[in-house]
Amino acid sequence: MTIGLPPANAADVILAYHQRTKHKMDRYAAGPETLDWSEQPNPFRDFAGAESKLLPLGAENITTPFANIYNPDRTPAAALDETSVGALLQLSLALNAWKEYGPDRWAMRSNPSSGNLHPTEAYVLARNIPGLADGVHHYAPRNHSLEHRGSLSNATSGEPALWIGLSSIHWREAWKYGERAFRYCQLDVGHAIGALRYAAGTLGWRLQMVEGLSSAEIASLLGLDRDADFTAGVEREAPDLILRVVTGPGVTALKGGDAGFLLDQLSVWQGRANVLDRHHMYKWPVIDEASAATKKTAPHEETPYRGNFPGIGEGSPEPAAKVILNRRSAQAFDRSARMGSGSFYHLIDRLLARPVAPWDVWTYAPRLHPVFFIHRVDGLEPGLYILLRNPDAEMRLKQATHQDFVWKRPEHVPPQLNFFQLLPTDCTKVARTLHCHQAIASDSCFALGMLAEFDELVHAEPWRYKQLHWEAGLIGQVLYLEAETLGFRGTGIGCFFDDAMHEILGLKDTRFATLYHFTVGLPLIDTRMLTLPPYGDRTEVEDTTQTQGIQTMAEEASFERIGIDIARQLIADDKTLVLDMRDPGSYESGHIEGAEHVTESNLFHFLSTTPKDTPVLIYCYHGNSSQVYAKTFADFRFKTVYSLDGGYEGWRKANS
Repeated sequence: MTIGLPPANAADVILAYHQRTKHKMDRYAAGPETLDWSEQPNPFRDFAGAESKLLPLGAENITTPFANIYNPDRTPAAALDETSVGALLQLSLALNAWKEYGPDRWAMRSNPSSGNLHPTEAYVLARNIPGLADGVHHYAPRNHSLEHRGSLSNATSGEPALWIGLSSIHWREAWKYGERAFRYCQLDVGHAIGALRYAAGTLGWRLQMVEGLSSAEIASLLGLDRDADFTAGVEREAPDLILRVVTGPGVTALKGGDAGFLLDQLSVWQGRANVLDRHHMYKWPVIDEASAATKKTAPHEETPYRGNFPGIGEGSPEPAAKVILNRRSAQAFDRSARMGSGSFYHLIDRLLARPVAPWDVWTYAPRLHPVFFIHRVDGLEPGLYILLRNPDAEMRLKQATHQDFVWKRPEHVPPQLNFFQLLPTDCTKVARTLHCHQAIASDSCFALGMLAEFDELVHAEPWRYKQLHWEAGLIGQVLYLEAETLGFRGTGIGCFFDDAMHEILGLKDTRFATLYHFTVGLPLIDTRMLTLPPYGDRTEVEDTTQTQGIQTMAEEASFERIGIDIARQLIADDKTLVLDMRDPGSYESGHIEGAEHVTESNLFHFLSTTPKDTPVLIYCYHGNSSQVYAKTFADFRFKTVYSLDGGYEGWRKANS
C-alpha cells in the first residue's frame, strides 16, 4: 500500500466527512444494521513468522506516587532496558484483566477504547537497548510480547534509544460503529498517547511526539506500507504518529531526523499480518477517504505554546501503577452521589496545558474547551459551564455563543481557572437526551462536551483533524485517571447529537465543533462479573529470552467437550482434577465423587496452584456454563481441559 499524498481538496473532504457522520435527533450516522457478536473481529493482531519475545511483567510493583508524574524531578529515571520497556507497555497498552459474565469473556486493557474494540496498534523502535534486538517490533498485548518485524542492516552505536509508533486498524471500530468509526479511532490514539505518557512518568521518563515525520515516513518506519506482509483480505493499518522516549533532562522538541535515520537502515523484514475478520458484512469507503485526506505531508509549523499558569498543586500519593491498572470505564452511576468542589476544581485544573504530563508530549496550543453540564457538585449551581483552556479563545467564544450567556465566575473558583457559568439550570434531562438518551450523562456528578476551535485549523492543515481528536482523547485520559484518584470514575461518550449540542450553545457556523463527550461520577459496580488476572498463566519472574512456543490467537487455546463414558474413565484416574461449578446448595445436595467446588472467589486459587499438566474436568448443571470455565483453564495454558456434556444432570441420570 503506497502512502501517497492527500487529495488537493483534502480540507473539503474531511470537513464533509465530519458533517456526514454527525448523529442527529432524527437519525444516527450510517452504521451496520445488525451485529453478530460471535463474529467480532479478532482484537489481537499478530505477525506469523516474526520472532517473538516475552516481555517481563511486574510493573504493578512500581511504587512511584501518582503525584510524582507531574513532578518528574522526584523520580529517578529508570535504565532503558527490556525490563523498563516491559513496564512502560504493561502500564499503558497491555491487558489489565479478563472479565467474564455468563458465556461471554473479554479482555480489559490499560488504555481505554471505544466499545472496547481497540483499533490502536503499537510498535517499538529500539536502538542499543539491552535485551532487545535493534529494529522495529510489533507489540502483542495478548502475551505481553514483542514480535521482531524489521532489522537494521548495520550495527548501531550510541546511547540506548526508544521510540513508540502508533497506528490504527479502522475496521475494528467500523465493524460496530460504521462511518463514525474514524473519529473514534483518533480518540483512541489520544487515549493511548496519554496512557503511554503517564506510564513513562512512573519510570521517571517523558515522551515527546516526533513532529517532523510525514505519514508516508511513519508507515515506512513501522512497515505498514509493505504489501507483501499485508496480503489480500488482511486489514491494513493507518500510520498515526511516533513518540520518542526521553530518559534524561534537557532534551528539546525533536525533529523528524531523530527517528528518520532508521529509514535507510531497515532492510530485513519478517512476519505476515493475520486476518482479523474474514467476513466484512459492510463497506465504509468514506473512512478510507477521511484517512487519505488527513495524511500529514509537511513538518508542523506553529509557535510552541507556553501557557502562563502557576505550578501544579500536590496530587495523589497513591502508587501510580495501582491507579493505572485499576482504571475502568464506569457503566452506571449512583445518581444520589455528589462531588465536593475541591475535588472538582482539582480535576479540571489538571486539564490546563502546563509543560508537565501529559501535555508536554507536544508543543501544540490547546484548542479544546470543555463545556460542563453540572448536576451534583457542591458549591456550584446546576447548569451549563465552560473551562477555557486557552484564554485567547474567550472573545471568539463569547461572540460565537448565545449572547444571553452570563459568563460569570463562580465564587471560590481558583484564580488560574478560566471557568465560567454560562446558564444556571437543571440540565439533567437535556444531558441525557443530548447523549443519545444515555443515563450515564445525567446520573453522574457532571458531564461535558469538548468544544474545539475547528474550522479554521482544519482548513489550514487537514491532518490536524486527527490531532484535535488526539487532544480530546488526551483530555479524556486525564479525567479517567484523576477521577480514579478521587474515588470517582469516568467514561467516554462517543454517541451524542452534534448539532443539538451546538444549538444549546448558540453556535451558528463551524468555527467551533464538539468532538468528544465525557462523564464523571460515583460508579455502581456490577458484582455479577468475574474478574481474572490478565496474565495469570505467567509468573513475574520468568525466562524472557523465550522465543518459541508463545501461544497466539492463531494457536487458540482449546478444551474438549466429552460425554459420560469418557468422563468415567478420566474420573477413575485419580490424577484428574474434577471441578463442580454449580451453586453451593446444589453441590452439597450431591456431586460427582471427588469433585471440588469451584466458585468465582476460589477460581484463581485453582488456576494458580494447579500444575499445568493436570487433566481438568469441569461440569455445571447441563454442560453449558462449564464451557466458559473450561476455556479459562485452557487460556491459562492447562494442557488437557474437558467440559462435561449434559452436566451433573446428565451424569446423575446415567448413574441412577
